Order: sequence, then C-alpha cells, then structure tokens
Amino acid sequence: MNGFDDPAAVARYPDNPPRLVPGFADLQKMARLLLAETASAAGRILVVGAGGGLELKVFAEAEPGWRFVGVDPSAEMLKLARRTLGPLAERVDWREGYIGSAPEGPFDGASCLLVLHFVPAAERVAMLAEIRRRLKPGAAFVVAHHSIPDGPGRNVWLGRLDAFAAANGVPFDAANGGARALGDRLPILSPEAEADLLRAAGFVDPQLFYTALTYRGWVARA
Repeated sequence: MNGFDDPAAVARYPDNPPRLVPGFADLQKMARLLLAETASAAGRILVVGAGGGLELKVFAEAEPGWRFVGVDPSAEMLKLARRTLGPLAERVDWREGYIGSAPEGPFDGASCLLVLHFVPAAERVAMLAEIRRRLKPGAAFVVAHHSIPDGPGRNVWLGRLDAFAAANGVPFDAANGGARALGDRLPILSPEAEADLLRAAGFVDPQLFYTALTYRGWVARA
C-alpha cells in the first residue's frame, strides 16, 4: 500500500503541501489566473491529479462558473477531495484512474500540479499528449512539479528542500537519505528537458512562471 492508498496517510495529506512546497498557496492562485487567461467564465477545466482537492477548491471558489473533471488513480485521495470541496464537489465530475479515464473534452484548460514527477520519464510525453488532445486550440495548460538543473548542484538543491521542510516541522526521513533520496526514487528532470517534453507532446510556448527550490512550473498553450 502506498501513501496515496493508506487512509491514515491520506487524512494527513492536506497539512503537508503547504509545508513542503514553497509558496504553495500562491502556486494555486497563479495556476487559476493562468487558466483564466484562456478559459471563459463558464469554462470546463480538466484537473489531472485531483486527489486531495486542494487546487480544485481554490479554482472553484474563485471561479463560480467553472465546472471540472477531476482525475486521480487513488480512490482514497478522491474521497478526501470530495470532503475538501464540500458543497463545491457537485461541480466536479470525478474520475478514478489515469488520463485515459478522462472524457475527450474539449476542455478550456487543464492543470497538473505536483504530479508529473511521479510519472516515469519515458511515459511523460504520452501522458502530456493525452492532456493536449483533450484541450481546445490555444487553451492553457498549467503544470508544476520537481525539476532540478543537471549537474553537481542537484544535491545542493535537494538539501535546501530538506532544510525548508525541517524548518516547517516536517523533516524528510534522514535514515532513508532525506530529501536527497528523492533524486534516486523519482525521475526528476531538468527544466530544459521538461520544456522539451511539453513541446514534444504538442504544446507551444512553454513559459516558466514558478521557481521554488526544487520545484518549477510552466504554462503552455494547446
């Protein structure tokens, strides 16, 4: 059982992103603003990795006319998302599964926050292409996750993430290598490689809008 299937771990999930991701609340706000650049007041938005519901709640509260499709492979995380949204959950079409479980669209925008670093590098272009083909031409796609420049400085940045987490009371497990072990467990790519993947999937003009220690975020157009 991984952490996203363990009910006890899932119950603790909402407390962690704000303490592990620098500027987490502002990342969500910026994602909503970037989506609104191309989505109308009655837009239909695809949220990939909707479990937990944190960004969905921000989007739904700020854009009362938007409706959503929320996709996530974890049933427990989707249960948490429904609880997080409360009455707002009625505006979400919940889909348990991966991107192939999402309707064909077309959608007015899509987000994928803190998800893609879990996807094997060899599978990312296919996943991104599936998101791309579900979007209207010119629709915004907002994505953010771990991305670290290549070279000897990678461990320096992971150490800084370790220090940030510890300062917020949630240190990584030092016995298992701390935050530096993320570089071994997760397929963390360089910012240049990430932008290339977006282009290979058919997105145009990927623009970096968020940089915070080991995290990067881009907005691109379908």
